[in-house]
Amino acid sequence: MANGKPGYIRIDTVHQGDLDGCKGVYHINAVDEVTQYEIVISVEKISEMHLIPALEALLDAFPFEIINFHSDNGSEYVNKTVANLLKKLLIEFTKSRPRQSNDNALAEGKNAAVVRKIFGYSHIPQRHAERINVFNQSALNPYINYHRPCLYPTVTIDEKGKQKKKYEYKNMMTPYEKLKSLPEANCYLKAGLTFKRLDDIATSMTDNEAAEHLQLQRKLLFNHIHEDCKKRA
Repeated sequence: MANGKPGYIRIDTVHQGDLDGCKGVYHINAVDEVTQYEIVISVEKISEMHLIPALEALLDAFPFEIINFHSDNGSEYVNKTVANLLKKLLIEFTKSRPRQSNDNALAEGKNAAVVRKIFGYSHIPQRHAERINVFNQSALNPYINYHRPCLYPTVTIDEKGKQKKKYEYKNMMTPYEKLKSLPEANCYLKAGLTFKRLDDIATSMTDNEAAEHLQLQRKLLFNHIHEDCKKRA
């Protein structure tokens, strides 16, 4: 259990469909349980050669240390190679219970609200994974963490001991603002990282400028993909 501490991430894979027997690109989406800090990384394939470097980059992209890595029962994560990586990094691995879809509901909800909203459902050829990753790192991930507000629940316990979550407007903030609001937040940052450095990232653009930058870079990305597919048709 996170108990109010960041570093407990939920992870899932989103596939951009098949076309004429060819697999599309894969997006790896990881979301922190407490702050909703989110990192999206795209890969050509979910083989060991592509997945392990992507996971290392993903874990490194979070500003706080990762304590727990939770996935569904997909074979891309439930294997010895991923287990060895997490063991080396001293990260606990947990997985969802069979036929319990709510166990990974946070990641799946972000798949719809963020990944599918940006990339849609249509096939995107795997050869575009590297260019998509540039977009993720330069536009998408900064926007969703420093400029896109999320709702955070207020949890109460009723007379029967059942938890109730209430989402109030006053609790709306960005994942970065949520991280800064935690008690003793400085203690969670990775060694050598400061909130001054992160503040510089957060204030380098206004929320509107970040949204405009995201949409412009998305348009350029999909124009490139479309033109490339036309040439190869």
